[in-house]
Amino acid sequence: MNKILCLSFIIVVNIFFPAHASASVQTDKEETVTIKMTINQQTFDVELKNTPAAKAFMEQLPLTLTMEELNGNEKFADLPRPLPASQITPGTINQGDLMLFGRRTLVLFYETFQTSYGYTPVGRITTPENLGKIAGHKEVIATFTADKKV
Repeated sequence: MNKILCLSFIIVVNIFFPAHASASVQTDKEETVTIKMTINQQTFDVELKNTPAAKAFMEQLPLTLTMEELNGNEKFADLPRPLPASQITPGTINQGDLMLFGRRTLVLFYETFQTSYGYTPVGRITTPENLGKIAGHKEVIATFTADKKV
């Protein structure tokens, strides 16, 4: 009798409360926003972080920046408007990282290296393999646009 009562209770709970289980699964999943970055007619997908800085960056799109060379591993340019900063010290910068230095300088890293500097994460190029060749050691023009998804 106790087994039947216990089984009945489990069935009733699952019938009346299924939304709680599925809702918790959905809230754990972080939605990502993808934008496009074009340099020298090569387009890259940039997956933005779920941060205030990335959201404020997206509000400035479309955006074309002349990015200057620095240190043989990065390009940088000042944004038209500052972004909210929440710096971290990543230790390792990876090829394809898009970060904010200070509140207004957008930095695109085309080489992986170690650093002690602090940055605010904005996004990451999903497939950065050819980025070093395309970015090279010269000034580049980078165009950032919202990904058109319907």
